[in-house]
Amino acid sequence: MIAALEQAAAVRAGRVRAVDLAQAALSRLAADRHVAVTRLLPARALDEAARIDAHVAHGIDPGPLAGVPYGVKDLFDVAGEVTTAGSAVRTHAAPATSDAVAITRLRDAGAVLVATLNMDEFAYGFATINAHHGTTRNPHDPTRLAGGSSGGSAAVVAAGHLAFALGSDTNGSIRVPASLCGLYGLKPTHADLPVGGTFPFAHSFDDIGPFTGNLPDLRAIWAILSGHADAAPLAPPRVGMLGSRFAENLAPAQQAAIAAVVGQGPCLTLPDLARYRSAAFLITAYEGGTLHRADLARAALEYDPAVRDRLIAGSLLPRALYDAAQALRAQARADIDALFEAQGVDVLVAPAAPCVAPLIADPRILIDGAMVPARADLGIHTQPITFLGLPALCVPLARPGQLPLGLQLIGRRHGETALFACAQMLEEQGVVGATAPGALAPQDFAGERQ
Repeated sequence: MIAALEQAAAVRAGRVRAVDLAQAALSRLAADRHVAVTRLLPARALDEAARIDAHVAHGIDPGPLAGVPYGVKDLFDVAGEVTTAGSAVRTHAAPATSDAVAITRLRDAGAVLVATLNMDEFAYGFATINAHHGTTRNPHDPTRLAGGSSGGSAAVVAAGHLAFALGSDTNGSIRVPASLCGLYGLKPTHADLPVGGTFPFAHSFDDIGPFTGNLPDLRAIWAILSGHADAAPLAPPRVGMLGSRFAENLAPAQQAAIAAVVGQGPCLTLPDLARYRSAAFLITAYEGGTLHRADLARAALEYDPAVRDRLIAGSLLPRALYDAAQALRAQARADIDALFEAQGVDVLVAPAAPCVAPLIADPRILIDGAMVPARADLGIHTQPITFLGLPALCVPLARPGQLPLGLQLIGRRHGETALFACAQMLEEQGVVGATAPGALAPQDFAGERQ
């Protein structure tokens, strides 16, 4: 996979021109067959790249991501472009007057924006099945889903088109596609990274974050977006695991990896986990439905029916239920903070998506012995972590020749550096590491959870 920091070093040293990197990325994206791209931005990209090359020629440091092409999920504002959020409903909306805050920070760091990328309509889903643009395909097996709702962002990185891309995560929309596509994907501590200039879904949960093929790139991009110094903890992180529902509905390879990683570490149980996920569903539906109420009244038939019906249902929920769910969330956040302290752990390990990527022809997964829609239930393990507001890093299990699977590394609030340290430790142990798509090893995948 392409490495962002290596590209930037070559541009700063004058070994490669940023314009050439941008042109090559645009060509790869134009030829993409994974239904991952919604809009190419050639004029903007080449202008930004030329500015980087001019800085290098004049001895000016263009920044840590000098000349690195990247893309963003199609809900980030791009100046002069319509922010459609993956929907035909917004096709005729006014163009954005300025870039999203995250895009501005990346531009200041030298990165070059080349494309917007496919997503579930209004980010409501875990599959990137988009009625307007089509279904994004998994580069590891194009007959399978890439996950969602940030599936286009994951697919272009997994396919090697771009070194990194930005997505958003409301209930697992970075972690699920990162797991299915074999990537690193970060959902930060809630509200730690700038969401200004992104089209909202559910403001109580919305976050943004990067997809990368390697850990150093992810750490660098997080530091740029957050403005935090990226310093790893002095001591190795103390690791535990999440039990209860997190020990159910997962692939055998995930179960074995968690056991190997945690060893004799503690197993934490969240007794109200089912209530947490139910409350997360309710808050998401209420906030999404409230946001779209006027557009639903004006243009309901322009929505994807699967999205429209869920938004209408959310718009009809009583405020008292929403308030009760938010009260439970406040108590749950206090409880998990106390649990981290009581158990003396820095990182908890859990499955990300519960299985390998489902087939596009049959987008269902096995949960509790029954086949259920992937579009709604791939986030079974990510949604409760969103509810708690904790940072979570999806790391890919090292399994060359097999369909990807990921784990969530879950930290204390503002504990991202402990997650990076844990991921690095697991890389050194050979437990995790991204694998580029290629011919799958001959084997029977019947043993994988589908």
